[in-house]
Amino acid sequence: MSVVHEFTTDLVVQRREAAADGVVALDLVDPAGGELPTWEPGAHIDLLLDEGLVRQYSLCGDPSEAGTWRVGVLLDPNSRGGSEHVHKHLQEGAPIRVRGPRNNFPLIDAPKYLFIAGGIGITPMKAMAESAERAGLDWTMLYLGRSRSTMAFQQELADTYGDRVTIWSDEERGGFFDLAAALADPADDTLIYSCGPEPLLAAVEKHSAHWPEGSLHVERFAATAPSAETLAEALDTYQVVCQRSGVTVEVSDGVPMLDALEDAGIPIMSSCAEGVCGTCRSTVLEGTPDHRDSMLTAAERAAGNVILPCVSHSRTEKLVLDL
Repeated sequence: MSVVHEFTTDLVVQRREAAADGVVALDLVDPAGGELPTWEPGAHIDLLLDEGLVRQYSLCGDPSEAGTWRVGVLLDPNSRGGSEHVHKHLQEGAPIRVRGPRNNFPLIDAPKYLFIAGGIGITPMKAMAESAERAGLDWTMLYLGRSRSTMAFQQELADTYGDRVTIWSDEERGGFFDLAAALADPADDTLIYSCGPEPLLAAVEKHSAHWPEGSLHVERFAATAPSAETLAEALDTYQVVCQRSGVTVEVSDGVPMLDALEDAGIPIMSSCAEGVCGTCRSTVLEGTPDHRDSMLTAAERAAGNVILPCVSHSRTEKLVLDL
């Protein structure tokens, strides 16, 4: 497959520390001491691990530190190899190939923010809160988890920001946080940013549905299943016309669009293959996408001018992409 160029480099783990039970924080630096590309809160990088594993982790350090990228990695009990590799092998001094940064979860300008983090979802929220604080903006954070021992950076956040941050441990409080009450009153001047496990994001979406359109911005770790309606309306066969490459690709028999494009030698970068990271995001020039990703906003889906071909398909017999 042809490769779309993106910043890729070999870094080393300068520092590794336990951020919480099951979570390690890694500081990655250029072995020659060089500066790394700038990034904004919400950005993530790809770690290119052994045996073709590629995993995305949010940057959670200080964007002003041009020589260091920091990530926090949870050891997933259902790991498919990525987090397990990080925890076992990325000790201090270990080399690691890295690609990015890439930002599909940018912090949009607003007078006020409400950050809602669940578990390791604190990583992008931490950088966003720090950015809002430096800018002198009004913000608050809800940081929710099972127990304090599993909540990375919670003491640092409490010490730095005091009552701006509500830290809720189900274990200590004897139950779940009341999101319905917290989101009961919509605010025209406030954006909600949330990252965490799917049950939390589903609850945030449910209880903020009455807020103004565009108030909620979420980042998911894993894909959500397409609806039965989406599957019923899917085409069995369609054509993808790659405008810049001059290549037309037939997609059929349930083959992922991305696989068909790669088999045809179309230059497109991919990573998660689950519709959550946005690496393969492509521009639609003609036709109607059959969106099955878990990343695009409702407005982006309605506009129909972008698609994540790793999981999405076409609702029209011909889909023209800017590839």
